[in-house]
Amino acid sequence: MLRKLAKLVDVKSIVTMALTAVFCVLAVRRDVSAEQFLTVFTVVISFYFGTQYEKAKGGDDDVK
Repeated sequence: MLRKLAKLVDVKSIVTMALTAVFCVLAVRRDVSAEQFLTVFTVVISFYFGTQYEKAKGGDDDVK
């Protein structure tokens, strides 16, 4: 349980959650259009889950 919590506090996770929260607030306030929100949110979530998948697969985090 603590191990999963420690992984959740990873920098990438914090950035992803913060960006998601900011864009949700902006969408509710109608400062961004639905199309802009979906585009940004899809990219962020895809990146997050893609990096998590690579980690689980044993992928290397270093860009070569």
